[in-house]
Amino acid sequence: MNHVRMYRTEACPYCESAKHLLARKGVTGIEKINVDALPEERVKMMEITGRRTVPQIFIGDHHVGGYDDLVKLERAGKLDALLGLGVAPDHV
Repeated sequence: MNHVRMYRTEACPYCESAKHLLARKGVTGIEKINVDALPEERVKMMEITGRRTVPQIFIGDHHVGGYDDLVKLERAGKLDALLGLGVAPDHV
């Protein structure tokens, strides 16, 4: 399974929803980076993604985006492959 990293805040319902969706897929070891406690990580997140909102999710080296983007991948049947649970997707 590919490594999952999530930039998040403590009081973020979308972060929790993303965590639960990933848990349903069998992801147990999410690297959670709390940008409230680590403001320098928020700056890094914004530089990498061009976005200010959380969650910002990475699977392996691929920037998924936020919770809505994660759900879109799941609905399109591409999330399993990105997580390393199936055949690699053609266009993620």
